[in-house]
Amino acid sequence: MTKKILIVIFSILFSATLCSAQRTEQKDEPSEGLKETLAKWRIKADKKEFEELQKKGIETEKLVEELATSFAETKRLTNEDSEKLVKLEKLVKKIRSEVGAENDDDDKEKLPKDLVDAFVSLQENTSKLLKELKKATRHSISAIAIETSNSLLKIVKFIRFRKN
Repeated sequence: MTKKILIVIFSILFSATLCSAQRTEQKDEPSEGLKETLAKWRIKADKKEFEELQKKGIETEKLVEELATSFAETKRLTNEDSEKLVKLEKLVKKIRSEVGAENDDDDKEKLPKDLVDAFVSLQENTSKLLKELKKATRHSISAIAIETSNSLLKIVKFIRFRKN
């Protein structure tokens, strides 16, 4: 009788081990349908990120135009302009990050001599950045976009922290 009980227990343990091994094999490889679905989701997410990057570029250009117009009219920065500069800085940092740039400690670039030059440079660099973002694909990294976003960030900081 004890032999029969031992055989039954051994059989149960052996079959449980086999079932467990089969389950782990099935978990290792997802089905083809699942792979395709994941690939489609990844493509959709990439497209959405790329479209958002384009929108951020357009929003950056709009903010720069508003700031330049305001400065041209008043020849000074208002509190509202300061808030827009903060928003602009955040946008440029996001764009910079999304195009693949890291922190830039390179101080080779010459800063503008005054606010007028700063706003001219800000407009030129924004146009250049937007042009690069429109030219780029979601699979490419533009060195020019990275350099331009770094320049924009330096100019925005120059304007924000300029003492007049």
